[in-house]
Amino acid sequence: MFVSRMMLLVVAAAGLFGARPAAAQFFLKSPDLRGAPVTGAEPGIIGPALPDATPAELQAAMVWNIRAALNVAALQCDFEPTLLTRENYNALIDDHATELRDAYAVIQKYFERTIKNKKDAQTEFDRFLTRVYSGFSTISAQYTFCQIAGDIGHQAVFAPRGKLGAVAQERLRELRNSLTPAGEQQFPYSYVSRARGWILLPPWGNELCWKKGLYVEKKCGPVTAYAGIDNT
Repeated sequence: MFVSRMMLLVVAAAGLFGARPAAAQFFLKSPDLRGAPVTGAEPGIIGPALPDATPAELQAAMVWNIRAALNVAALQCDFEPTLLTRENYNALIDDHATELRDAYAVIQKYFERTIKNKKDAQTEFDRFLTRVYSGFSTISAQYTFCQIAGDIGHQAVFAPRGKLGAVAQERLRELRNSLTPAGEQQFPYSYVSRARGWILLPPWGNELCWKKGLYVEKKCGPVTAYAGIDNT
């Protein structure tokens, strides 16, 4: 049986009058994806590893990761225009042009330093950039990624010139965490109490339960408007 996701949202919303106003675009309560500041040396934080990279080279890689992530967000997240992912990315390119250009040059010199053959160094440099960009492409975690990328893009635009690296250190762990699927946190057990009944909510965060916006009952079980009576 297929049930429209929009219809289920309407049913769920009927039981939420009186709940706290939504604090984010996609969730009543967003997952907390914050993480500790990073240096770039942490496994996976800059995507492909850069063995024997200096702190300056790692810093440059983090800056470029932020650029790549916000570029991907500008392309993948414009389904929600209030996030301003496209506008913030374009502003980022203008406002932080010097820092981005310097980061690009530092990373390129890393490969020239560690790979003596000039042609091989350029090949590995291009491969690194491609892998960084592709590492931020997501489908199953699109909501969390877009939400976090939108917020980071806003912060980056208002960061003083030359301070994009500080934003990267502060937020890159959170950005990586956003690539792991996470659903609604306000009602983690999928039930919402309403007066004298219970509303059974579908597993919003489980993309295996959805096909083209429709809930697949055979995969994840039935969803009903009311199940049982609350006598408390």
